[in-house]
Amino acid sequence: MRNQSHKMTVSIDEHTSHLEPLKAFFKALDQEGVTIEKLPDDRREQYQLQAINLTLEHAWNRNAYYRASLEAAGFESPKIDALHQVASIPLLGKDVIRGDKSKLLCVEPKDIGQVHLTSGTSGKPIYTSYSLADQYVYDLLPKYSELFPETDDDIVAIALPYEFALPGLGFQRLFQFAFGSAILSLGKGGYMAPVDKSLELMKEYQATILATTPSYAALLAEESAKYGITPGVDIKLKRIILTGEGCSYTFRRRLEQWWGCEASFFYGSTECGVVAVECEEHKGYHVAQGHVFMEVVDPDTGEPLGYDKTGEIVMTTLLREAMPMVRYRSGDIGYLTRSQCACGITMDVLHLRGRMENMIRLNGEDYSPFVLEQFLLEVPDVGMWYYFVIEDGKLTIEVEPFRTELNDKKLARKVRNHIEQSLGIECDVVVRRDIPRTFGKATRVIFK
Repeated sequence: MRNQSHKMTVSIDEHTSHLEPLKAFFKALDQEGVTIEKLPDDRREQYQLQAINLTLEHAWNRNAYYRASLEAAGFESPKIDALHQVASIPLLGKDVIRGDKSKLLCVEPKDIGQVHLTSGTSGKPIYTSYSLADQYVYDLLPKYSELFPETDDDIVAIALPYEFALPGLGFQRLFQFAFGSAILSLGKGGYMAPVDKSLELMKEYQATILATTPSYAALLAEESAKYGITPGVDIKLKRIILTGEGCSYTFRRRLEQWWGCEASFFYGSTECGVVAVECEEHKGYHVAQGHVFMEVVDPDTGEPLGYDKTGEIVMTTLLREAMPMVRYRSGDIGYLTRSQCACGITMDVLHLRGRMENMIRLNGEDYSPFVLEQFLLEVPDVGMWYYFVIEDGKLTIEVEPFRTELNDKKLARKVRNHIEQSLGIECDVVVRRDIPRTFGKATRVIFK
């Protein structure tokens, strides 16, 4: 194991927490020279059971909503005896907490160190409060040296939002405190972060890591030619960490070719922090089981599905003081497998399939936009900006040409034939040259 020690440590004055007993577990791992990544399942499960029970007791004692919810489910004390009993704890839906900043709060307001929020589809955001210890102590306890091989030699460009949401600051804390890496806080196309300055800064400091969304990685590469910068030559990245949006393996492969480096998927959320990370094998995300306990449930009944069955991803945070999430329904779809990965990491593997709200129903079947994108981008003449437009159960794909000699009619026919032959889906294809770029999350699916 590479010796991965925190370059900086923080102590919180006169601070005590229900999470203090867990420090001994991670200290023992450090002394043994191992990480939670490669522990035998039974030892890691013992840790998760202890962490869940500490969280339940904390929530029971400090939060009226959680206590009432547990009591209504028949709990007489905040404790389970085995991990499978997590299924007896009530599920937590987004609708319960949307627009309510205090419903899940388990500390005094004066103990809040930072607040993040996500934009809500209903117009009401989800507020997530962190204590200082959440951010600078407990969140950094688990070490994932296989999933994050970065060191203090790395220059990390973070092209993620720093406003409101967690991603920008979360990655900054990780790389600064855990690895001692230098940070280029690019942001994502805001007033102080235009694309040209971002590319110039990456070139000037020779960034080795870029953390950003798939669409923004494409935009940066696409725009670089305007400023005389060539990815892979003027900016020689070792790795791109892709987060904030899903994308297909074909999209990722194009980014790797464009930037001349590996691209890895990272799955997290403002509400739950780090959730799962892809290893070098690129065959799914290893669940960050030091930080979260993950389940997959039937989205209609809430019943646990176990391994190898696709359903809604549910998460319980293990290292949260201010606002723990207990059986939080993510709205994302995927399935879990036990790890048999060649990388040697024993943590469960998540196979992500997209968001429930973005699933596309055609001919009586549901399709993930990632699946459609996978086959669309197999056509090399198609660019990385497109729309899937769904109207009256019919699919129209709007595409841009990319380095092709085909005229619009031939390109449309080529795309239409490839989608029908690959997926058995009939569609219309419209060739455009004006699909707008975005600095936010890319919209790929339009329901009319």
